[in-house]
Amino acid sequence: MHAPQGVEKVPRLLSSYRMLLKNGSKYCTLSDVTCTSEPKISKFHYSRREFKLVRPAHCTPLRDFPRDRIPMPSYVENPTVGKQEELELKNEKQIKKMRNVCQLARKILDATAEQIKVGVTTDELDKFAHEMCIEHKCYPSPLFYNLYYKSICTSVNNVMVHGIPDVRPLYSGDIINIDVTIFLDGYHGDLSETYLVGNVDGDGKHLVDVARQCQYAGISVCGPGQPMSVIGDAISMVAESEGLSVVPDILGHGIGTYFHGPPDVIHVAHEPEEEVLMQPGMTFTIEPLVCEGSTEYTVLKDGWTCVSNDGGRSAQFENTILITDDGAEVLTS
Repeated sequence: MHAPQGVEKVPRLLSSYRMLLKNGSKYCTLSDVTCTSEPKISKFHYSRREFKLVRPAHCTPLRDFPRDRIPMPSYVENPTVGKQEELELKNEKQIKKMRNVCQLARKILDATAEQIKVGVTTDELDKFAHEMCIEHKCYPSPLFYNLYYKSICTSVNNVMVHGIPDVRPLYSGDIINIDVTIFLDGYHGDLSETYLVGNVDGDGKHLVDVARQCQYAGISVCGPGQPMSVIGDAISMVAESEGLSVVPDILGHGIGTYFHGPPDVIHVAHEPEEEVLMQPGMTFTIEPLVCEGSTEYTVLKDGWTCVSNDGGRSAQFENTILITDDGAEVLTS
């Protein structure tokens, strides 16, 4: 789950917060559009690819969570908490905790992904992951983060990132990204993957495959002393060679005792104002968002859901990375 751009949405969501917890909402908080019939087919304007265009659907009320039994991050009690500003360099004890939380996050994502099939709703996937978090005594980090009120993000087809689980069923031909972050023993672990639902067209399969390759390329250049900018260079080279594009302002982020913090991870080739070098003990996510069309998007009124302006699909893979003395370790592998 990439870092949100500030907390300016919090005040306008607070007014609807109590009603939302009690009654649920339409497509996450403020939208007045509901999906009452089968979505139309989107014909991407410069190719022959076809898929279901995702439109707003009803969201269910907040799920119960045993606050008295499972430790929660500080932002649960303080929803206006800002982004961490100080870089963490973790010692061996802290790295062990990071490995534990990241491995459990991987377990929850993999188990949730096994529930994917035609007809299942993203709300049902959220319910499964939420209950699995409770079973393993960890906290689903997205829950109450800047008033996000589900436990995972589910982004389908033209929803780029931060899709909020709702009652729309999955259709054959969909691609869905599931983003899981959990909090355990004082630390967060974050990862996501994009999955195929039923019979996906060739362009959709290619998009998902290239997104996976882009993430691997970004990870492959990581190591102590490397400039952070090499990640974007490596990712851009792969995406451009395959005729695809990467969204420049969807960033990876530092992670640990904080959900989002330094360093920022830019997934496109760029000239940094000030180069940051990787250091042993740094942990951060790499999560390039790869598009088949334009990288431009709109954030819906809920303050979270990002949809592509041209109706095109995107795919994303994310892992939490540790910089070691001699390379990099994928903590969420």
